[in-house]
Amino acid sequence: MATTRTARTTWEGNLTEGKGVVAMLSSGIGEYPVSWPSRAEQANGKTSPEELIAAAHSSCFSMALSHGLTGAGTPPTTLTTQAEVTFQPGTGITGIHLSVVGTVPGLDEAGFVKAAEDAKANCPVSQALTGTTITLSASLA
Repeated sequence: MATTRTARTTWEGNLTEGKGVVAMLSSGIGEYPVSWPSRAEQANGKTSPEELIAAAHSSCFSMALSHGLTGAGTPPTTLTTQAEVTFQPGTGITGIHLSVVGTVPGLDEAGFVKAAEDAKANCPVSQALTGTTITLSASLA
């Protein structure tokens, strides 16, 4: 069964001096302020499209890795994934770096790295971002 998730942004003003609010409509978890300075300079308590992509990518990757490890008979106890999305004004998103540390009983470092590489290649968010260079660091706790 397909699912659709919805978010909405209301923007006021021009790009550099304006501001907006992004609402997570499907989940109802809240509304978050967004601005150009939060994107191109300092966050200052506001989010950005890149931070939202990082959230989506880190969670999708973690789910894909958990699924792959469980399917291989080595379910993880814990996976901690961080996604760093780099934005260059005037150019766009120039790269994404995923780093994951896992606790996986019965699995060695090489097996964990292989499973992480597979998750990076096959999670739906990675696939949606195929025009972007995605790098990975993976290690066991």
